[in-house]
Amino acid sequence: MRAVVMDGFGGVEVMRVDEVPKPTPKENEVLIKVAATTINRPDLVQRQGKYPPPPGDSEILGLEVSGIIESVGSAVSEWKPGDRVLALVGGGGYAEYAVAYANHVMPMPASMSFEEAACVCESYITAFLNVFMIGDLKNGQTAILHGGGGGVNTAALQLANALTPQAKKIVTTHPSKLERVKQLGADLVIDYTTTPDFSEAVKEFTNKKGVDLILDHVGAKYLGPNMNSLGYKGKLVVIGVISGIKAELNLALMMVKRQQIIGSVLRSRPVSEKGEIIAEFTKRALPNFADRTIVPIIEKVFSINEVVEAHRMMEEDKHFGKIVLKIADL
Repeated sequence: MRAVVMDGFGGVEVMRVDEVPKPTPKENEVLIKVAATTINRPDLVQRQGKYPPPPGDSEILGLEVSGIIESVGSAVSEWKPGDRVLALVGGGGYAEYAVAYANHVMPMPASMSFEEAACVCESYITAFLNVFMIGDLKNGQTAILHGGGGGVNTAALQLANALTPQAKKIVTTHPSKLERVKQLGADLVIDYTTTPDFSEAVKEFTNKKGVDLILDHVGAKYLGPNMNSLGYKGKLVVIGVISGIKAELNLALMMVKRQQIIGSVLRSRPVSEKGEIIAEFTKRALPNFADRTIVPIIEKVFSINEVVEAHRMMEEDKHFGKIVLKIADL
């Protein structure tokens, strides 16, 4: 099968398309003929040699796929060849075939294209897990969602609009994305280039109450402003550390305000735990894709042969929503 392989670690130039052996599903896995996958920021980090896949998962890049089941393992009864599906994978998405655990697969809504379906698992499940299952966002509350225009951010905004329409959403973003973030339903949009300490704007917006939840992928640089923006019993959920891993924390303020800092990743969780998360997402969120209340936002679709250009677009951070890598016409 054709797949994106890497000649060592480094920049985009280490990637190329080549022939590799087709994977064989284990007893609790399915083999998916891949229609599309997406480019996610962890792919870039893995390409640089800093984010290895979980033990036993494919070394090939790619964390989510859409496609058609080719075959199933001996212990799989819930799926059959020919099923149109989307799946979360530990690796292997940038290829014509990928294996996925049976409990990491979801039925593809008939209303979705393969390109749209490829966008769901990594960003939307990450957003759902951290905003709703961990963050427990409710109607009437206020959340800060950092990284306006990115895949997880647009997913979080869309999910919040659908599942908690009375919640207030504050988004930090680059000035080039301000208007599109507003159009997506943010109640307050902050230009992080002119307002690096966003806490004063947040206090004004919330009448000094602060917010209930913050979804952050920035890390060290935002720890101070984040904690100053959190209200009583607020939660800071950290899902990335692109600005660094070390920062000072006012423990006394955190104690008095009974705030929580929660670290969270999806990829390295146990198989069974990811299966439980996906089952909850399937029940609570997937119907919103089926009726097109939520439609994944796609910046551009690249072919597998254009993987270098696709990674460059992600590195330049000029995209809004998801970057799709089309593998095959199914």
